[in-house]
Amino acid sequence: MKRYVALDVGGTEIKHGILNENGNLEEKSHCKTPAQEGGQAVLDSVLRIIEEYKNRFEISGVCISTMGVVDVDKGEIIYASKTAPGYAGTPLKKAVEESFGVPCEVENDVNCAGLAEYRRGAGKGSKNMVCLTVGTGIGGCAVLDGKVLHGTSASAMEVGYLPIDSREFQDVGSASAMCRKVAEKKHDSQENWNGKRVFETAKRGDVICEKAIDEMCDVLGKGIGGICYILNPDVVVLGGGIMAQKEYLAPRIDRTLRLYLKPVVYHALKLRFAVLKNDAGMIGAFYHFMDRQGRTI
Repeated sequence: MKRYVALDVGGTEIKHGILNENGNLEEKSHCKTPAQEGGQAVLDSVLRIIEEYKNRFEISGVCISTMGVVDVDKGEIIYASKTAPGYAGTPLKKAVEESFGVPCEVENDVNCAGLAEYRRGAGKGSKNMVCLTVGTGIGGCAVLDGKVLHGTSASAMEVGYLPIDSREFQDVGSASAMCRKVAEKKHDSQENWNGKRVFETAKRGDVICEKAIDEMCDVLGKGIGGICYILNPDVVVLGGGIMAQKEYLAPRIDRTLRLYLKPVVYHALKLRFAVLKNDAGMIGAFYHFMDRQGRTI
């Protein structure tokens, strides 16, 4: 059975593992991303991880999900935020293929997570799906008729930058924005508040936390609504750590969608929550690899 190395390179950690030819993870692990040390340090970590797997397995390819805007043809980072200085321009595909003599394909991490949910997660069976990850920021992916939408400069679905209420979507609708708002209202340090604490406190009847969650859901409704008017998906999948609060969030977000969408769009839409969690990036990287290589599973 053929095996593939998969890596999900994030700003905080690199998740990695071995998948078989059916796309099933046989083992997985993670390590810290040396993001602040520069692009070369990140690339060195990627190559070291692959080398360790290659010493134990006969591998048929390398599948990479990564932060940053990606040129999927070159397998190269076009743009990266300040969380990974010097990462832009990193030639991941070229470096891997020259080092190990196996094919490598590279895709943006949110696109990989969305593709994974489309193929075998919450979006399975849909025709046109939008996936949003809500965390420190807001990331987006659209899979239309089975294909990830990349756009002219590989920047399609960079929805975090959408203007909402005269600010960027991710500045008012993300989990970090919600936590910041609670901390400010309580005259407390933001370090003392994370998504889990906000929800736990809200469920005990705290008005400030309840209001912050409701305001986040309202912004999410506006943002998702705008995306739906453009792409008209049949499924929207929501991911990110706070989406573990599905039972609490689902009715609130659905209520805002009903408010901001015309019936013809709203009634054709299903709101779902991501199910593949931390494995989504690696699984999506595998499907991206197989598609690019013209292989079927």
